Amino acid sequence: MPDDFEQMWADLAPVGRSAVTTGYFRQPFSTAERECHAWFVEQCRRRGLRIEHDGNGNAVGWWDAPGGQAVLTGSHLDSVLDGGAYDGPLGVVSALAAVDLLRDRGFTPGRPIGVAAFAEEEGSRFGLACLGSRLATGVTTPEQARALADRDGVRLEDAMAAAGLEPDLGPSRWLERVGCYVELHVEQGRDLVHRDVPVGVASGIWPHGRYRFEFGGEANHAGTTRMEDRHDPMLTYAMTALAANKQARLAGQRATFGRIEVAPNGTNAVPSRVTAWLDARCESEERLADLVAAIEKQARDRADRDGTALAVAAESVSPAVHFDADLARRVAGASGGRAQSRPLIPTAAGHDAGILSMAGIPSAMLFVRNPTGVSHSPAEHADTADCLAGVDALADALEELAS
Repeated sequence: MPDDFEQMWADLAPVGRSAVTTGYFRQPFSTAERECHAWFVEQCRRRGLRIEHDGNGNAVGWWDAPGGQAVLTGSHLDSVLDGGAYDGPLGVVSALAAVDLLRDRGFTPGRPIGVAAFAEEEGSRFGLACLGSRLATGVTTPEQARALADRDGVRLEDAMAAAGLEPDLGPSRWLERVGCYVELHVEQGRDLVHRDVPVGVASGIWPHGRYRFEFGGEANHAGTTRMEDRHDPMLTYAMTALAANKQARLAGQRATFGRIEVAPNGTNAVPSRVTAWLDARCESEERLADLVAAIEKQARDRADRDGTALAVAAESVSPAVHFDADLARRVAGASGGRAQSRPLIPTAAGHDAGILSMAGIPSAMLFVRNPTGVSHSPAEHADTADCLAGVDALADALEELAS
């Protein structure tokens, strides 16, 4: 018999978890992430689902049926550095549990149902979020992917090969059979907490981007160089980080410097270079452009005063996603018209569903209440009762769409 939701969750819980922080390190094509992938394949096989892989690290378990375009569900199994347990795996475990629930109901699909596990959704290793779904849909080209390398200089194809995969980057043929996609995800905020409901439906995704700020200066001795003689890029960066916080607060938007690299990175040396990555997210593309421009202007003004240099490059920018309104209504009202208990809410977090939507595949998302409101952190959480409500909601949606 296949494992139930709670057993599957217990089996996955130890994989890639830090004994020090209790956070997760399931970076793409690492040992921990591959162990999660092997678990997924085994769970699909135990349910008699036909496994299909592509050359991008993605996998799908198919509940085959004779007619129509397929209904796809699932999520991802990788994590951010020191991440939470629920971001991604909740959608995969819930999809498998929803298949079990549909079979318990005696449901026979009129069209295929696929459970997907997408690769490198977080961008934690190769810097490009939703890489597996981007390659599957052709949003990112094979040439762009081949240029990607991790922080240690390991290129994407080499990392995949070292993990025992056969990279063949490019659009996935199995995606051509997909008529719609429904992804379940833990909410990364407290909207559902404030509404006091366990499950919601996404209306859309805010536009967002990742921008690399290169601050150049002059390396020098920390003890002998007078403060007024320095060209210190760390000062320029520090002011820029404060400016990003201020500008985002004033605009009611989001801006975060969460990663920096310093050279030569010595305690007793003025740096020669600081590289910092800005994550910016706004409710509209116009406001995103305005926010980044305001931050960059303050950074350049400060660089002029510090005698430092600044170069800014957009590494990835994703436009606003407006999920298919008809599909969202069907998902929200599936099985008994319970739309009132599944409100439509926006999200500022990126997801594979957003990439598939941009590629022309009608997509929808279900969110499960997160009582802490915290995500990308070990404090990320969802109560078991709410998770099971999410499984019910996903099963209702799949039954509605695959009948």
